[in-house]
Amino acid sequence: MIRDKSAKNPAKDAPKKEAAKKAAPAKAAKLPADKAPVAKTSAAETSAVKAPKVPAGKKGIIAIAPPSFRRERALIKRGVWPVAGCDEAGRGPLAGPVVAAAVILDPDRIPRGIDDSKRLTAEEREKLFDKICATAQVSVAVASPSRIDRDNILRASLWALKRAVVALPEAPRHVFVDGRDRLDTECDCEAVIGGDGIVLSIAAASIVAKVTRDRLMCALAQDCPGYGFEQHKGYAVPEHLAALDRLGPSVHHRRFFAPVAAARAKHMPWTVEPVPDLFAVTEVEVQVDAAVEIDVSANL
Repeated sequence: MIRDKSAKNPAKDAPKKEAAKKAAPAKAAKLPADKAPVAKTSAAETSAVKAPKVPAGKKGIIAIAPPSFRRERALIKRGVWPVAGCDEAGRGPLAGPVVAAAVILDPDRIPRGIDDSKRLTAEEREKLFDKICATAQVSVAVASPSRIDRDNILRASLWALKRAVVALPEAPRHVFVDGRDRLDTECDCEAVIGGDGIVLSIAAASIVAKVTRDRLMCALAQDCPGYGFEQHKGYAVPEHLAALDRLGPSVHHRRFFAPVAAARAKHMPWTVEPVPDLFAVTEVEVQVDAAVEIDVSANL
């Protein structure tokens, strides 16, 4: 019978193993920190260590960088000045005008806290509006609902933006405009998509345009009570749509926007022009002169 030799003296080997276990931590403790052995960790543990701690209740929030004056300063270094930013407010509402603003910020007196108007509260916009008007060159232009009905909303907005740039106290040499479309201006114009969150001058113009339009809509609410312009500023919220269905459109509504056109057809059907059906089949009556003799047998 063959037996394992390592199992002959188990009692003698046990004390040696226990002594080795006790000596191992002591040796590791004597090693300096830079030579100490590094424990292997999994990829999940490594990412957990490197990941920054998120405060309680703040999970899922993505930090967005505020707009900067970087593009304007780059032009100033090249000797290009003044530089203006322009933006509009009120393309989407069913009522009220489109308001455009142009702003030339003073590089030495830029108010703190300027941001995209949509990221600010009404109170913050009001405070920044006063600071911008006190330190910068500002102009405003308005496209009325009748112009929007005549030209369409895009053309009316571009018209108002150009008028705002022309109305600045000092003619700019470069203009930043929010959106895809450049303006037909005498100076260079650069369109920046999402510019109100990127370019500081455009962000300042967005605040001026938004506050100006909100104040106009509050004034229109006194002229046309019942629609709630002071609350929703003319946007297509359920309260506004219900008022349109109940009262019909006012003179401040944009006639060809779909909800307004539907309310106009309901309350003022005589103002709706019938659209001809291009595919309708009509009967054409052909008159033959009796004096003309037709020889039927000639074609046989």
